[in-house]
Amino acid sequence: MGGHRIEWEMGRSKAWGVIPSSHFLPCSPIFSHYTAGITKQALERYVEVMTTETHQTICRGCHGGCATEVSVRDGRVVKVRPAQGSPFNRGQMCIKGIAAPEIMYHPDRLLHPLRRKGERGGGEWERVSWDEALSNITERIQAIRQETGPESVALGQGTGRHHYLHTVRFANQLGTPNWYEPGLANCFIPRITVSNLTYGGFVTADYYGDKWPETIIFWGHNPLVSGPDGELPFPVRHALNQGSFGIAIDPRRSETAERCEMWLPLRPGTDDALALAMIHTIIYEDLYDHEFVENWTSGFDELREHVREFSADWAAPITGVPAEDIRAVARRYATAKPGVIEWGVAIEQTPNSLQTIRAIAILRGLTGNIDVPGGDILGMNIVKPYPVLRETTPKGMIAKRLGADEFKLLGGFRAFMPSAHIPALFKAMRTHEPYPVRALMIFGNNPLCTVADAKTVQESLLALDLLVVTELFMTPTAALADYVLPAAYWPEVDGTVELPFVADNSVFAQKKLVQVGKCRQDEEIMIELARRLDLPGAEESLEDIFNQRLAPLGIDFEELKQQECVHPPHEYRKFEKKGFRTPSRKLELYSKGLERLGYDPLPTYREPPESPVSTPKRRRKYPYVLTTGARRMEFFCSEHRQIASLRNRRPDPLVEMHPETAEAEGISDGDWVRVSTPRGSIRMKAKVSDRIRAGTVNVDHGWWFPEKNAPDFGVFESNANVLTSAEPPYDPAFGSYQLRALLCRLDAEG
Repeated sequence: MGGHRIEWEMGRSKAWGVIPSSHFLPCSPIFSHYTAGITKQALERYVEVMTTETHQTICRGCHGGCATEVSVRDGRVVKVRPAQGSPFNRGQMCIKGIAAPEIMYHPDRLLHPLRRKGERGGGEWERVSWDEALSNITERIQAIRQETGPESVALGQGTGRHHYLHTVRFANQLGTPNWYEPGLANCFIPRITVSNLTYGGFVTADYYGDKWPETIIFWGHNPLVSGPDGELPFPVRHALNQGSFGIAIDPRRSETAERCEMWLPLRPGTDDALALAMIHTIIYEDLYDHEFVENWTSGFDELREHVREFSADWAAPITGVPAEDIRAVARRYATAKPGVIEWGVAIEQTPNSLQTIRAIAILRGLTGNIDVPGGDILGMNIVKPYPVLRETTPKGMIAKRLGADEFKLLGGFRAFMPSAHIPALFKAMRTHEPYPVRALMIFGNNPLCTVADAKTVQESLLALDLLVVTELFMTPTAALADYVLPAAYWPEVDGTVELPFVADNSVFAQKKLVQVGKCRQDEEIMIELARRLDLPGAEESLEDIFNQRLAPLGIDFEELKQQECVHPPHEYRKFEKKGFRTPSRKLELYSKGLERLGYDPLPTYREPPESPVSTPKRRRKYPYVLTTGARRMEFFCSEHRQIASLRNRRPDPLVEMHPETAEAEGISDGDWVRVSTPRGSIRMKAKVSDRIRAGTVNVDHGWWFPEKNAPDFGVFESNANVLTSAEPPYDPAFGSYQLRALLCRLDAEG
């Protein structure tokens, strides 16, 4: 698909075309004839255009997946714009993707492997070759594995990137059961797991067929900004423009909620009570889909009896949402069909994660809004799963996974991607209990900003014998490392991108277009380390893995790069042929799988452990309910604070509060404010707005200040995870800890 993109203007008309590189040579007679009499400036522009190649690929500047057109000149990306044709981004993309050249060629970009000089965190580095860095890392990892076992080596990574599943593979190759990603207990994986238990597969909203959803519930979710997991903002916006009826369940009136006809500003942490009341309304007002429930679900009678007391009147004082509004939302979703529930990370960030998600998941089954046009559709899974090599983990090692014995859906055999419990893992770094974790290799994660209780995270990292970080920029976490390895950015990466994630209804080619410095793709770093350590599966190249996954489509990676995508028509109502992929072959309202694991088969309400109800004495000092994690279009988690075009749009960390809250504390819009919890305090800029529930406070997450001095870059000044808790109680199945619905206080700074 390479070629020269030329643009020309005639009056107010503008057009463009792509001409293969071989069709024009600057020295040709045709070129000389048509450039006669042209100004030098016009000629230079012409030559510039004629030496620019255009390529189509997929943007992975976040965990989205926009089809993108990238212009390359002299081996350098000069422009990024949305490509046409993808049903996921519909010819649009966000400002993070457009800023890719600024990110790639930023003067602070890491371009060479670095080795620490002097004390950890001292900020002194020396440049080393890749061979020297990987040889040294290999020697140290091998020594630790031999001295205290492979379980003493841990891996960490960030959310939703190209190397996600290869990190799991590398952990299995190393023989360690201990790897982490911050979302495994608190973001997305609980939703995947509950979907598998309830429906036998993951679901995604259908914006891609001939039928649009009549009703969309945005539950703790702001997709017009976050664009998560291949479910991008653009089809959502188009659906709302087409007349889909939007309902937002969120303590904030987010950008998505602004587009909705109804907004339910519930008290943070009470989503499970609201969902149970909606179930009660749908059942006891006889609004459920009788045919679907009778033919395709199991456990309805038990569910009916279980929710008898969970009425809208019961939920109203808990949630702060009027009973009539609860009933109105339930009626609308049950009767104005098809409907979808766009659920977000907020429902996973309390210690009742499992049952909150289960209650919401059951709503789809009661109404029959499952795998129908315009509803929540089950994935097609058109490619093979990533070969993560679970079978290579040594016998007995799974039992050593930190937290696996307690949190069975996080680290046990029924877990979607078995991983370590983060609080237990970081504790083992500090205390060596129940055994020492001595080394950590991080691929694209900044845990000082993205893991709860940031100061304890720092203490844990400083206790390690070896810390290796692969990153784009020097971060507060990377500044504590022994080795920092320069990571490739998405235009420097080959890969397959399945959209939406986990559902795998389409597959796109991501193409390496340029090489910047000595940067390497994360997977290639892991493959090279596996080879040096002589690990199982090390002989397979990354392209071998791509080809294995694409085999069901009858193509290989080179062919996919030529085709650019495979997007077959969706097959609806797949359950009518073989049933649901559950033990009962039905959608399980009463989960026998959970019952066998020792968990409640039916959802119930649990008040968050820190809340106005649970801890009334603490409320006297900390009178407001804190929610964290609001997404901003300019940033992806803790990334991009050093990118001028993005930071200029969002220069300061914000704390949002209602005018009533601000007045009570003597705070005006734009004031700097101290936000405190029992764990610590941070400084943020006040945003006073009636777009948030009174008595609720929201803080941005992921903040650090690249412009400030190393090693900490001001990471504790405005970091939401200084306020959050990694302490028990945890969700009994996932080990989720409380990142939202905490208590806080506000103090205006003079």
